[in-house]
Amino acid sequence: MQMSVPIEVRTVAGALRDAGFEAYLVGGCVRDMLMGRKPKDWDVTTNATPEEIQKVFPESFYENDFGTVGVKVETEDETLRVIEVTPYRTESGYTDKRRPNEVFFGQSLEEDLARRDFTVNAIAYDESKGHLVDPYKGQKDLESKVLRTVRDPRERFEEDGLRLMRAVRFVAELGLALDAETAAGIQEKSLNLSHISKERIRDEFVKLLKSEQPMMVVVLCQQLGLLEYIAPDLPRGIGVDQNQAHSYDVFEHNLRSLQHAADKGWDLNLRLSALFHDISKPETRRWSDEKKDWTFHGHEVVGGRVAKKALENLKFSRETIEKVSKMVRWHMFFSDPDQVTLSAVRRTIRNIGEENIEDLLNLRACDRIGTGRPKEQPFRFRKYKAMVEEALRDPISVGMLKTDGNRLMSQFHVEPGPKIGWVLNALLEEVLEDPKKNTEKYLDEKTEEYLKLSDKELKDLGEAGRKKKEEKEEEALKEILKKHYVS
Repeated sequence: MQMSVPIEVRTVAGALRDAGFEAYLVGGCVRDMLMGRKPKDWDVTTNATPEEIQKVFPESFYENDFGTVGVKVETEDETLRVIEVTPYRTESGYTDKRRPNEVFFGQSLEEDLARRDFTVNAIAYDESKGHLVDPYKGQKDLESKVLRTVRDPRERFEEDGLRLMRAVRFVAELGLALDAETAAGIQEKSLNLSHISKERIRDEFVKLLKSEQPMMVVVLCQQLGLLEYIAPDLPRGIGVDQNQAHSYDVFEHNLRSLQHAADKGWDLNLRLSALFHDISKPETRRWSDEKKDWTFHGHEVVGGRVAKKALENLKFSRETIEKVSKMVRWHMFFSDPDQVTLSAVRRTIRNIGEENIEDLLNLRACDRIGTGRPKEQPFRFRKYKAMVEEALRDPISVGMLKTDGNRLMSQFHVEPGPKIGWVLNALLEEVLEDPKKNTEKYLDEKTEEYLKLSDKELKDLGEAGRKKKEEKEEEALKEILKKHYVS
């Protein structure tokens, strides 16, 4: 079987053979070529030791415990700039359920292939002869679209707990189905995932969420007993019925919201927000005799905290944690254009941040589709988006005022300190109510008025005014939410 292999890879393999060693392409690159996919990286295996490999390639680097030598190649293709060359090896002992206690350089290709995880990754290819070495029938499994471990699945998953998630990832990425024994092995050894670092689990989880069918793979994780080691709060929504506006339980609703984000090609942060947006509905669910239905008041507030903790546990970046938890916290914004005011819209923008408002609107679309409704953006929601566009022309933060700290210091001789912040916050409250007041003339007049107050009065004015307005809005929104089903 002759497959198209880049000249850069053929040159590396050929140099090893010219030096008297064996050389085979192996693993994911062979699998991808057999599937008609472009490999993301290229791996070569050989009977040469790391030291012998480096003699053949003096410009290479060797900085690991597994014998892998990175061979640098000058090319425009990023996937070919480093070709990894690894000696045949065998492994023994997996005390930490992740890495072998000992690695031995082997003498045969067969023993190297025997240590690999799945049959589709245990195929070697000699590009010089067009010859496949496939002792575990990985090519047949690819043709049958089956993912199966090399030898006993329980042994494979006992050796390395991360293989449990890799299996699900390959199902998602390659469009394969787990064979029955492999699925049973994952279920039996699911506890081994608890021995894997959160960073490793996070990385695999991200790959799952970035796949084309994240809903399916999250369900698979749940069925195989893995989800409780990834995001244990998610399964709590299984079987938790919602109100009449929803066709699905909380768990399926979150997953369908996630899938819509994936269908739209939206980024990881939005997919995480969709997955976690109703995470706290189970603990906030209450029966309303008045409505004869379930209510979930405050689930967004609790959910923001729960999502934050879940993402912290998985060691996500601070940026991702802050954004997603904020998205969950504010996803219940009221969007009826016939009842909401521009002032309320501006406050929503201030709460979420101007840089996040588009994602918040997209999250609402995910939420809507997740209920089982056919339209992502009904007419009223499109009207609300128009109001957002209008509000974005208005100031929503201190930085958008027609004055600033420098002006206060130069025009009004205010000394640097907290007084500047008190004045600006007081001015912002004025402008939030009426954007037309955002002029230098008006703000200067109000500044003169405010500066006549004592520090305590000025501080109290800013803080009390903001608190009072926020409380009033929260009360109004709660009454609206009680009257109308908004989810």
